[in-house]
Amino acid sequence: MYGKIVGRGGVLHAGARVTRHFLNLADAGGDGIAAMISDALTRKAARRGADGTPWPKGRVDGDAPLAGHVLGMVFDKNSTRTRVSYDMAMRQLGGTTIVMEAGSMQLGRGESIADTARVLSRYVDAIMIRTDDHAKIEEMAAFASVPVINGLTDLSHPSQIMADLLTIIESGKALPGLKLAWLGDGNNVLHSIIEAAGLMHFEVRYAVPEGYDPDPRFADAARAAGATITLTRDAASAAAGADVIVTDTWVSMGQEHVHNKLAAMAPYQVNDALMAGAAGDAIFLHCLPAHRGEEASDSVLDGGQSRIWDEAENRLHAQKSILLWAFGRL
Repeated sequence: MYGKIVGRGGVLHAGARVTRHFLNLADAGGDGIAAMISDALTRKAARRGADGTPWPKGRVDGDAPLAGHVLGMVFDKNSTRTRVSYDMAMRQLGGTTIVMEAGSMQLGRGESIADTARVLSRYVDAIMIRTDDHAKIEEMAAFASVPVINGLTDLSHPSQIMADLLTIIESGKALPGLKLAWLGDGNNVLHSIIEAAGLMHFEVRYAVPEGYDPDPRFADAARAAGATITLTRDAASAAAGADVIVTDTWVSMGQEHVHNKLAAMAPYQVNDALMAGAAGDAIFLHCLPAHRGEEASDSVLDGGQSRIWDEAENRLHAQKSILLWAFGRL
């Protein structure tokens, strides 16, 4: 199984710093990502009794590796999967969490991110933040003396992509040489997929309408690492022969000019016709929440090739391993 994960030449970034932050996938590197996926697979499998019966969700893992540790979770944006998966991840690892809404903290009344980071570092053992501007999480990490984890920013979503990679491996597909197609918006999730492609050596073909391209820095870095990254305006061309088809909601929280964007995105809907052009054993992923009938049809979301519910569950298992990596346990 491990051979399905590791790309050629993946190197864990040791760095000089003692504190491990997980702001983007490159902070862990290829070997770090492989170690997290391997750990997630092992821990997930271990949460079953001898007869195969799943453990209760609140039961702590046998080794309780983070007993006594507290994760502070700061939410600048609404959340379902990130909030619950990180909370349950800490509980299953033996730790606890404190949930904080940015608007109800002094952060929402003008206290600086730097000062907030200094204070929280005295109270908790790690900080997970879900926010808008990526510069905020970078500032948090710069002034925190504990690990800072990216629960989502407008630039990237590495926590989600760790769950996606785990789901792909569970589907029997190896990452090196994988052909992944992205349809729709050039957003933060796509950025992290492209970053993963460079680290784990798989191909990404992304079809996006003109004016909605992703940040070219991610594609440039992935290509420099040897990955094949292709931009196209044609959805069928991107999907042709792909092993994995991925999309996301077209309109993120707080975005304006919704009607214009929906019109531009309409030709990129993932439907039965588009899935028919992918590989016969292709799987479909969507990080959720889904706007049914927009970025994907009901028949795809609920169809036999869809792995969206496994993907959602794997947020929990992937987040456990991210936490362990951040604490230096992997």
